[in-house]
Amino acid sequence: MDADPTDVDPTDTDPTDTGTMTATDRDLASVLDFLVLAERLKTELRHSWLSDGRRESVAEHTWMMALMALALGPRLEHPVDVARAMELVVVHDIAETEVGDIPVFEKSARKAAKARAEAAAMERICARLPPDLGARIGAAWREFEDGVTPEARFARALDHLEVQLQHNLADLDTWEPVELGLVWTKMDGPCAHDATLRALAAAIRARAEAKLAAAGHDVAALRAQHATPRVQP
Repeated sequence: MDADPTDVDPTDTDPTDTGTMTATDRDLASVLDFLVLAERLKTELRHSWLSDGRRESVAEHTWMMALMALALGPRLEHPVDVARAMELVVVHDIAETEVGDIPVFEKSARKAAKARAEAAAMERICARLPPDLGARIGAAWREFEDGVTPEARFARALDHLEVQLQHNLADLDTWEPVELGLVWTKMDGPCAHDATLRALAAAIRARAEAKLAAAGHDVAALRAQHATPRVQP
């Protein structure tokens, strides 16, 4: 026998109907909306290529940074809270869901306004979240940007290291001319505070130099042009 369409269970509510949503429903809906927004990082492309010739997404960059944090955290000269560092890594590019990725070497009006645009985007994003989650994500993002805590300094170093690590794996034809010099200028400052990070930067640089030499570049000349005296901790 067919069900009577007028026989409706009053407890069976439509969770998309904001008039009948419970506080929990609204809380979860805002989290789901945030995850939908975050998915944009899977399609937001960076000026970086993978070993198979495909451009790297922001999400892929973040994932590698998180893996680096897990692998390197226990080996640091100066211990950090690895879980906290990974939290900073996971949220550090969330603003790019709205403002997009901007290459570090780009000189433009949008690059000049990047910090302000990302801060405004984070305010909007966090305001749409449940208060506790919005505060947590906003604080983690700000901690990374300020770069003061040991965890933030570690995470920011990984941000620079991952870039060169990935460039070493990409076809050299994908490098912009300015990126040749970054082999000697990008990693040292952020890694200067920790012996393990300095050693890793040196190892990544050595592989970059080998890649350049194999392609016929005069590595000694490039090093002389771009390298600066090593920053002491």
